[in-house]
Amino acid sequence: MTSKIKTWLGMAFGAALLPLHAPVAAQAAWPDKPITLVVPYSAGGPTDVVARMLAIPMGKSLGQTVIVENTVGAGGTIAPARVARAAPNGYTILIHHMGMATAPALYKKLSFDPLKDFEYIGQVLDVPMTLLSRKDFPANNFQELLTYVKANKDKVSLANAGIGAVSQLCGLLFANQIGVNLTTVPYKGAGPALNDLMGGQVDLLCDQTTQTAPVIKDGTRVKVFGVTTPTRLASMPSIPTLDEQGLKGFDVKVWHGVYAPKGTPPDVTAKLNVALRAALQDDAVKARIAELSSEIVPMDKVTPESLRTLLTSETAKWGKVIKASGVQAE
Repeated sequence: MTSKIKTWLGMAFGAALLPLHAPVAAQAAWPDKPITLVVPYSAGGPTDVVARMLAIPMGKSLGQTVIVENTVGAGGTIAPARVARAAPNGYTILIHHMGMATAPALYKKLSFDPLKDFEYIGQVLDVPMTLLSRKDFPANNFQELLTYVKANKDKVSLANAGIGAVSQLCGLLFANQIGVNLTTVPYKGAGPALNDLMGGQVDLLCDQTTQTAPVIKDGTRVKVFGVTTPTRLASMPSIPTLDEQGLKGFDVKVWHGVYAPKGTPPDVTAKLNVALRAALQDDAVKARIAELSSEIVPMDKVTPESLRTLLTSETAKWGKVIKASGVQAE
């Protein structure tokens, strides 16, 4: 065999091996560009606050920038629809709260299936809620609030962050439990709703402590009437629960999870899970979440399996509540 033939065969053999090795090298390099973390609600809202807390430490863990993108509208359903249609490569991911579980019952036509169109990365944190009013609202405690609302139900406005938002569900449960129908005022996000409450344009709002804790602690811009969980908040122990003030069994808290498009490779979702876990154990993140009266879930819940189980059970639970209430969006 001549040297030229040997050289040609060697080159051909090497070229034949390239397709086998190239994908392995590319896959091992993930991520090699910024990752977009999609938020279904407006900047400054509760879910946006959580996303921005996680973005920097997750980026450090992954070695790439994590960009927060607010994709708002349709009660928080546009963002998951966008992520469900995104390329399943880990570069577009979603953070969402319990709205993923309520959407199937709230919307007749949903362009995505929360249980089938995503890979699960893990749970994030649980957030209590608080019932607030504008600072100059006539009532000064919960019993006065009940008396005033029942006597002036046609005049009292109840803000929320939009159809399907947790603030809407919390407000709906409150109104149902006290036996009145209140005028609801939907906003395009929790931030605008809270701003109008502080500005005196609306009367009441039930929203997450990631949004409300700073203004409650400020003490000059809103009144607070109770916490929506069965136990008081460690960071604000003077605020009684709605349950202990007479609304027996009232229990609403907001859970959050991170998702990727269906078909995202397992090694990529595993890296995202590692980054999420690292972010939740970051000292600055833990301090900030505690400051906002929220709780990071135990690390054994920061798993795909735990999030899948939670979403399945919560979808069944809230589906019954929503259908019984008769509330539905187009």
